[in-house]
Amino acid sequence: MASVAGREILESKNTSNTMTTVKVFLSKYFYLLMSLVFAVLVVWGFSRTVNTSLLHASPPRPLLLWFHGAAFSTWVVFLIAQSALVRVRKVSVHRLLGWFGAGLAVAMVVLGCAITPIMTRFDTVVLHQTGADAFMSIPFYDMIAFGTLIALAICWRMKPDYHRRLVFIASCGLMDAAVGRFAFIFNNSIFFPILDGLILLGVGRDLVVDGRVNKVYRYALPLLIVGQSFAVYLWRVNPAWWQATTRAILA
Repeated sequence: MASVAGREILESKNTSNTMTTVKVFLSKYFYLLMSLVFAVLVVWGFSRTVNTSLLHASPPRPLLLWFHGAAFSTWVVFLIAQSALVRVRKVSVHRLLGWFGAGLAVAMVVLGCAITPIMTRFDTVVLHQTGADAFMSIPFYDMIAFGTLIALAICWRMKPDYHRRLVFIASCGLMDAAVGRFAFIFNNSIFFPILDGLILLGVGRDLVVDGRVNKVYRYALPLLIVGQSFAVYLWRVNPAWWQATTRAILA
């Protein structure tokens, strides 16, 4: 009986030590690790289309698309750099570089909103694609969500618990352009659930490290799901009022 009790105590200690190790790892490296995951998703997704749709596209794509791609790629590099700076305790450099990120985010929103009607006209007139006008709801929603989350992150930059989660959620939202490059994911409109799955990894991190879910997730995730659902509805159903809106935008 004593040996059984001893084994149970030892197993309990080993489990406790393992959980402590996981907590420490996630506390230190979660956001850096996720920024690297974002980079992998971007490279993996865009590698499927970048050659035929941009680098050696025929006919050539609008020049603004190159700036759009460069800005969004820079964001992923910026995110990795910012996460690494926090990890090596270069907080002052992190904060200084953050203002570059704020300017980059503004440029991304402007470029995203500008390129959407330009590429819609190109896809419709030059490539003779159908349904491109209805699809504008997706990139417009992305820019609204990203811009709002980053604006809140800037406002709460002195509250790290809010700031880093808002930037993380905003960056998750950009990944639909990458994962949507896979035909099955795009055709079945499941790119948003995949993004929400990435956000849920942050929720899981909070539960393991802090034992509770931060209020940023509790407020943001339900609102994002509502916005995502509405954007997909506009795209797939394309109600008459949205058709009139897209015609006005493209006029």
